[in-house]
Amino acid sequence: MEYKITGYKPEKLFHFFEDVCAIPRGSGNEKGISDFLVKFAKDRGLWVYQDDSHNVIIKKGASKGAEDKAPVMLQGHIDMVCDKRAGVDHDFEKEGIELVVKDGVLSANGTTLGADNGVAVALMMMVLDDEDIKHPPVECVFTTEEEVGLNGAQALDKSQITARTMINMDSEEEGVATISCAGGLRVQLTRPVERTAAEGTLVQIRIGGLLGGHSGTDIDKERQNANILMARMVGHLMKNTDGKLVTFAGGTKDNAITRECGASLIYAEKAEAEKAEKLACGLAETFSEEISSTEPDFGCEISLEEGQSVSALKDEDARAFVSAIRLAPNGVYRRNIRMDGFVVVSSNMGVVRADEKELVIVVSPRSSVASLQEDTKERFALLADTFGFSIDYSGEYPGWDFKEDSRIREVFQESYRELFGAELKIEALHAGLECGLFSEALPGLDAIAVGPTLYNVHTPDENVPLDSFERFYKLLKDVLARLAAQ
Repeated sequence: MEYKITGYKPEKLFHFFEDVCAIPRGSGNEKGISDFLVKFAKDRGLWVYQDDSHNVIIKKGASKGAEDKAPVMLQGHIDMVCDKRAGVDHDFEKEGIELVVKDGVLSANGTTLGADNGVAVALMMMVLDDEDIKHPPVECVFTTEEEVGLNGAQALDKSQITARTMINMDSEEEGVATISCAGGLRVQLTRPVERTAAEGTLVQIRIGGLLGGHSGTDIDKERQNANILMARMVGHLMKNTDGKLVTFAGGTKDNAITRECGASLIYAEKAEAEKAEKLACGLAETFSEEISSTEPDFGCEISLEEGQSVSALKDEDARAFVSAIRLAPNGVYRRNIRMDGFVVVSSNMGVVRADEKELVIVVSPRSSVASLQEDTKERFALLADTFGFSIDYSGEYPGWDFKEDSRIREVFQESYRELFGAELKIEALHAGLECGLFSEALPGLDAIAVGPTLYNVHTPDENVPLDSFERFYKLLKDVLARLAAQ
């Protein structure tokens, strides 16, 4: 394999990352990368465990002199969010990621990079492969389907793990350590529909150019959700013109802030379609003015197609669909003022679609307070009941509580201070981490979440500064050496 990343040390670390990127590994498609890791372990004579969910655990004995030290768990997930820019020809089921290196920054060619959480996979491979580093016994845990509800970590037989110290490497900012996180779940609202034949002029609307982002870590950045904007647009047209809703589709992942959304309405009279076009253009200009400070590249395309025969939604179904989208909790709606406005409760309207026989709305609520998460579930149940939807909850996972005394946190702080002459920042995170599931299953677990800097995860703009990746391995290696010496 010809590697693209050069000039960074250790060289093998970056080669491992490129090896990982070459294997398709979207959520639910992890068998290939899972089998790759099993072979990696067997080739090195290491203990390896693989379950039916394709989770993998690889254990390596301590370096010389540290055999009596307590084992430490290194952990990350092997799946990635698969998203691409409109018009990009890429099959995530069969093709690896095409990497781009420019000015010391690693990104992908029009798709998500998968550094979330491919960096952790490469880091663990490096620790397992490197015979020169000092470390206690290590247990590397590679989990699946993290991006769709932490499903792999839920299914994993955690009795296979003996470590009670955990280093999760799914954090995304160098110099910051996460010590608690929010719980979350997936909520799906579904309503059956019957369509009717309609003819006339079709008004096509497409909203795009939005930044998008992670529905946890970016939810407080005032990034607009294309689904919400489109519902406002369509609702305005349905109220002021005589059209029928035909299509409405936005988003592919419930845990990504939706960047693009498309919809169409059919009009029996061309003059009414032209009226709708004018109204839509005016509202698009209003949107642009409202959100210009946070979404400078917002765009809205509107076109007319005459002589169309389509299958349209009944007015009652269309109104229920658009109203439910507009009234559903979205964005941040509870903060902790005492913690500098830290986000406590949020929700993300990730996926909406008007299929031929049903209407679907998929959201991702998060909360670091269990009782408030229950309140959110009740709010969605009330919304579903009001607008005639059934409701389904799935992929629920617990939050991770702050631990007052943490030896692993102290070691990271000491190491960071001595290596880089600065203080490691400690924070809580409004996103889901697998630490909560492991802490729940392994009493007394002392955990921390760390990692190199990653930008714009869950979007095609995802990238990682390679020098940050390099520095993080230096930090990890030093922490392991300290644990081996204590």
